[in-house]
Order: sequence, then C-alpha cells, then structure tokens
Amino acid sequence: MPAEFPRCRLTTWAEVDGWADRLAGQIRAADRSPQTIVGLTRGGWVPSRVLADRLGVKRLVALRAQHWGVTATPTGRAELTETLSGRIRGERALVVDDITDTGESLALATTHVAEAGAARVESATFLHISHSKFRPTYFAEGIPREAWVWVVFPWNFWEDLATLGRRARDEAGGDEAGRRLLGEKTGWLPSAVDFQRALELTAPG
Repeated sequence: MPAEFPRCRLTTWAEVDGWADRLAGQIRAADRSPQTIVGLTRGGWVPSRVLADRLGVKRLVALRAQHWGVTATPTGRAELTETLSGRIRGERALVVDDITDTGESLALATTHVAEAGAARVESATFLHISHSKFRPTYFAEGIPREAWVWVVFPWNFWEDLATLGRRARDEAGGDEAGRRLLGEKTGWLPSAVDFQRALELTAPG
C-alpha cells in the first residue's frame, strides 16, 4: 500500500516573528494581556516563549495535549498526557499553540485550564485552519480548508523530514530515489545532505 505524502509548507523564523508581532498587537489592542501563558507542548512551546517576550509576560507554564502521533499521521482523539506544570487558579491565562488543525488539542487544553480555576481563559495560535472545530480567540494567519497543507515549523523541521524521508525512502527503495519522491509528492525537496542527516536521526520511540 503506497505511503501517504501530504503537500508541505516550510515556514521560516521571519514568518514566526511576523506571526508573534501580529498576535501581540491583537492582544494589546483588545487590552487583554494575560498574567500567565500556558504553552501546549510540544508545538506551542516556542510560540509561547516568543509571545511572552513580546507581551512582557514573565510566567509561562506547560501543558501537554497530544493529537498527532507522528508527522501527518492522526492517532485519534486528543488527550492530555501531562497536566499543568504550575498553578493557574485566579490567573488571566492565555493558552498558546502553533496551529489549530482539528482544534481538539486546544479545545481540551482550554477546558482543562478553566477547570483548574483560571480567572479568564483565552487562546492564541500562529495559524488557524478554517475546518478546525475550535476557533482560537486570536490567530495570526487563517488558512482555508481547501488550502490545507502540512505545515513544517522551524522547531519540527528535522523531525518531519526524518519521518517523511524514511517513508519516501522505504517506498522508493533507496535514499536518493526517496529524496526525489519526497520532492515530487510533497513539494519539499531537501538537499541531499539534509536528507541524509535526517535519515540518520534516531527514529521516534
């Protein structure tokens, strides 16, 4: 059975800066600065930190809600795998993730934060896909359902390349053939050096 290869969109740190600036501007304009930012790990951890920097928020706690097991492979319903790393009761909280795709992870996380006693719960993502079941309070860029792609953020570049690269290599029957197949199927043609480096990474357990 052929492997599945989603169309990919590689994003840059310059885009990250732009998204963070846009979100911070929206939050300031609404006069809704949080006291605590809750970063959804793993995808929302970097966005949370750069947004905290722009908003001058000193308190950042983690919450892990998982939905996607490996790159472009849904594993079912979202679930909390690690609870809040710090107390949230009475705080004005902003829950941050990188993207809302199905929206299940962010919906679960905001409910958990509310139940933990936060005085106010809002949410923010860099990207929001229109088919998501959950719409964040703030998002920097909307993506129409028909324009869905697998977004490769700078913080998951190597993980995604390793996963998709192994998938392509196994289907094509060789490293270079796999690299070319990846480019044909996903629009992402990495250099031979990067492709080989990704293949040598330890497979996720």
